[in-house]
Amino acid sequence: MPSTNQSIVVDAPISDVWARLNNFHDFSWAPNVITKVDKVGNVDSSEAGAKRILNDAFHETLVEIDQDKHMLKYSIDDGPSPVSKDEVSNYYGIVKLSPATEGNGTLVEWTSSWDSNVEDAVEFCHGIYVALLNELAASFNK
Repeated sequence: MPSTNQSIVVDAPISDVWARLNNFHDFSWAPNVITKVDKVGNVDSSEAGAKRILNDAFHETLVEIDQDKHMLKYSIDDGPSPVSKDEVSNYYGIVKLSPATEGNGTLVEWTSSWDSNVEDAVEFCHGIYVALLNELAASFNK
């Protein structure tokens, strides 16, 4: 089962970081990576079942969200190669926040795993998540 695991320490309290991430339909904090978000359906952005399309390419569903544990889990239902529904299945991403071991910062961990016979999506997804985490951290330094 291919997977990725990325993390970053953001120089902001966990409540502030969670406030940016817990809205499934808002990527305003990452304008250099996500240029367009289309809400699909009527499910609220903080409820399981919320759907979105990112950059006219990635079709995603919020599978689980835990406000108390600062965690969300989503699926990629379809996307461009190498994460299209023809190439991968059971794709799940998880974003978890926890207090950093030092200072007032927040550790953000973004992991993903999926079923596939090829490893092509690993580098592709890793690069996207690193860019998103860097954008998240930078959004607190403005």
